[in-house]
Amino acid sequence: MKGLTSIIDYSIIHATIRASTPILLAAFSAVITQQANILNVGVEGIMLMSAFMAVYVSFLTGSWILAVLAAVVVGLLVAVIIGLAHLKYKGDIFAVGMTVNLLVLALTRFLLQKLLKASGSFYSAEIAPMPKIHFAFLEKSPILNSVFNNYSLLEVLIVPIVVLMWFVLYKTIWGLRTRSIGLNEEAAETAGINTYKRKFQVILLSGVIGGLAGAHLSLGYSNMFVENMTNGRGFMGVAAMFFGNANPVFTTIGCFIFGFADSIGARLQAYGFPSQFVLMIPYLSTVIILAISMISKQRKNKKMKSAVN
Repeated sequence: MKGLTSIIDYSIIHATIRASTPILLAAFSAVITQQANILNVGVEGIMLMSAFMAVYVSFLTGSWILAVLAAVVVGLLVAVIIGLAHLKYKGDIFAVGMTVNLLVLALTRFLLQKLLKASGSFYSAEIAPMPKIHFAFLEKSPILNSVFNNYSLLEVLIVPIVVLMWFVLYKTIWGLRTRSIGLNEEAAETAGINTYKRKFQVILLSGVIGGLAGAHLSLGYSNMFVENMTNGRGFMGVAAMFFGNANPVFTTIGCFIFGFADSIGARLQAYGFPSQFVLMIPYLSTVIILAISMISKQRKNKKMKSAVN
């Protein structure tokens, strides 16, 4: 019991929020496209390319603001490639996304060697990280200091981002028309909605959000670039999106489950648990969340069928 309380204490809140943020941004990148019935698994590649560009620009300029902007632009460019391949040239979205992921994995490794003259990882004191939010008056309380202090900028903005995403999708005309495409594309076209244009818009927005996810991963969550540093977080975001049925609020819950599992795993390793078991925990939680979402979806479909009959 003593060991359990040392693993799960008040400091786990900070660790969970910190670990959940890149997954949450990746999930929202998938949510925005899924609302238009586009499964963007390429968010993993968008994140990884943006993470590299954020570190590279931050190293060159010493400005985290320029680095984040560069990451967003790169995420947007990768999204353009995905949009053109899927919408204009009719490529299967899953195949396009996986191709982008593999391409970016190799490309970032190449650029790391050619531009930063490093192999495996790159760290420099000249990299400017995202600022940390700190309130000096909270230092008097260890609990308040741990729970509310030293979050990076995007971690602090998580709640406003969730609210904004929910509002845009469910309380605006743009969101209504986007969701109508996902529900029935032919009906949306009959109503006069330009589905091609709207789908391209959501893919571009997905690139912007994925760019923020990558920038946070390399400049907020850490302060370096490591080959394949996304480590499946994009796919975890997609799993959380399915768990939440593309609803921003329920998707956030799924992301916090992932973040909590990741934080627990990191602490278990310090208690002598095998590293293989610890590394397995996030992926095991991914399988469990997907299984729960699939079972829930099947039950919902059965209820709908029985109601119709």
